[in-house]
Amino acid sequence: MSGEYLSALLGIIVINLVVSGDNAVVIGMAAHRLPPHQRRIAIVIGGSAAIVLRVALTAVASFLLTLPLLEAIGGVLLLVIAFKLLKEEEETNEGIDVATTMRGAITTILIADLVMSLDNVLAVAAAAHGDFTLLLFGLVVSMGFVMLGGALAASLISRFWWMVYVGAGVIAWVGAEMIAEDPLLERAAPILHEDEWAIAAVVTVAVLGLAHYVHRHRPARRREAERQSAAALTEALDHLPANRTGPQPEPQC
Repeated sequence: MSGEYLSALLGIIVINLVVSGDNAVVIGMAAHRLPPHQRRIAIVIGGSAAIVLRVALTAVASFLLTLPLLEAIGGVLLLVIAFKLLKEEEETNEGIDVATTMRGAITTILIADLVMSLDNVLAVAAAAHGDFTLLLFGLVVSMGFVMLGGALAASLISRFWWMVYVGAGVIAWVGAEMIAEDPLLERAAPILHEDEWAIAAVVTVAVLGLAHYVHRHRPARRREAERQSAAALTEALDHLPANRTGPQPEPQC
């Protein structure tokens, strides 16, 4: 194996490790509420499928990145994922039964990894110099580290409650950055790129705050809806005739 080949392989692994830290956070957030044996299966299946998706995405990345608003749409998806994961975590911590399935965890991992990979697959493809075998091997090795990182993140999130806010914040931050870096939006509103960090910070805080607010106020809204339904039913019953006419049952002797 030549030095040039090893250098390219190392470059692919390093690139993936540097840009995939947030992917490990998503894996941890999505899988940590599963039972330990299902958690491992979800991480392995989700990570393996992510490798296939990354290879396929690399083949068409040049075309995909020219589509208008693609990065912005991906960023919005990440904001939705961050909101959903944090709201479910808060409901679970308060004893509200939130269904967690292995299929749901794997789906979340795949969607988030696909979105987060949009802006780095070109760098990986460039490091591979057109060698598909090198690209595939490098992705497999690097995703192995990402899956290990995801398992570690899942353990930390299960152990320390405040880590859910860090994880959701990382996902929301990446989503906000993708929206600000979208070429079409950047041309239409240059301030998005100039104040990218400030905008990402504001959007991240807004997403976390909204998830917390919706969770806190959902039970109150549900109770109010039930109260209104009961009041409407009582009012309807009150308007029924007190004595109904019609055939009465004959008394039995």
